[in-house]
Amino acid sequence: MSVFYTARKTIRNYANSGNILILATMMALIIVNMPFLTELYNSLWVHEVALQVGDFNLFSHNGHPMTVMQFINDALMAFFFLSVGLEIKREVLVGELSSFRNALLPIIAAIGGMVVPVLIYRYLSQGTDFADGWAIPMATDIAFSLGVLAMLGNRVPIGLKVFLTTLAVVDDIGGIMVIALFYSGHIEYTMLLWAAAFLVALFIGGRLGVQSKLFYGALGTCVWFCFLNAGIHPTIAGVLVAFTIPSKPVYAPEKYVKSIRQNISYFTSEDDDKLNSRTILDKNQMNLLKQIETASDKVISPLQDMEDTLHPFVNYIIVPLFAFANAGIFFGGMEISQLYSGIAPAIILSLVVGKFVGIFLFSWLTIICRLAPMPEGGNWSRMASVSMLGGIGFTVSLFIANLSFGANASMAILLNDAKLGILVASILAGILGWLLLHFSLPQEPQDDEDDD
Repeated sequence: MSVFYTARKTIRNYANSGNILILATMMALIIVNMPFLTELYNSLWVHEVALQVGDFNLFSHNGHPMTVMQFINDALMAFFFLSVGLEIKREVLVGELSSFRNALLPIIAAIGGMVVPVLIYRYLSQGTDFADGWAIPMATDIAFSLGVLAMLGNRVPIGLKVFLTTLAVVDDIGGIMVIALFYSGHIEYTMLLWAAAFLVALFIGGRLGVQSKLFYGALGTCVWFCFLNAGIHPTIAGVLVAFTIPSKPVYAPEKYVKSIRQNISYFTSEDDDKLNSRTILDKNQMNLLKQIETASDKVISPLQDMEDTLHPFVNYIIVPLFAFANAGIFFGGMEISQLYSGIAPAIILSLVVGKFVGIFLFSWLTIICRLAPMPEGGNWSRMASVSMLGGIGFTVSLFIANLSFGANASMAILLNDAKLGILVASILAGILGWLLLHFSLPQEPQDDEDDD
């Protein structure tokens, strides 16, 4: 069904990147626990990064240069959140979130999948030194979870894939709001006003139909720098900038087709033999083809063009690099008791049990009350299986763990244990979700996957 084409493309992108993410995580775990490589791995992230002209360093926070780790988490991950913001805007305009009835089930399920894990974590962490990590189990990693679905191939109905994708997008919105509200430091209002001014300029440019990527890139970088030095987490800049990117192309499809037809008409059948000989184009032919190329660029909106351009960069470079830098859990000196006491079991229970209960219970209530229909191809056992996959937190969970405990060197052990809990929970949720789906899905592939 062509209506699901965009969803299928998104699912394939995330599913393929999930394999790279798993590989990067495994490499980090192996390298950090090899005695002759541990020190090298840890030393990689403390080097300073600079992009400097005179006394001005773009990669600096209140006059202090960024480390490699800060550059990855605060600068490169801004591109991740820019991509998330573009995806959210597209979903609201033309995707599942554009229809209230279609969006209601994954929205309510996502709310349940955020509220219940947070409540479990807060209950288990009362009076402890890791209570500030309450937002860690909120997230669902879209790449990992869709990667698990991809392992089952065409047996998974497209309706379930779209449900999980939309749920993860809503989860991202919740995570972004939490980061903006609860993980900001002392606010520098002068820098915040500058950021607001640049955002207004971006918004006006979008309303005027400015198409230049350089315009949005340059002013977006200014917004990011102002946020970085204003005390608000800079990755939020990526989301806000994404919302200013225009979604309307310069050419309407009708005008584009007319332009293509007009330019192609200049190439007559008499030119075929000359063109087949692969000679250098004459000036007139080259100009005509350039006009076609320009028209092709103008029929794609900046929103779609930027999202499509960013996806490979984010999914295959930035997120795996983030995982490689942040998933290095050192097992030396660890005791088995750390899996059933402290922060690790709190995260494991919150992600595996909390996510499952929250997503499934809120979905059940929504469908039973007839507020929204069951996803196409779904039933209660399959919904339970997908709810379990929601417990794969990983990328955003690691990100929030770093925000919660990474700023203070005295909390290094706590951060390491938090990473352990996230890793174990994500593996458990992935394996259990796969097993549940394997036994609840039909053995034959679903026909609706074949039609692109």
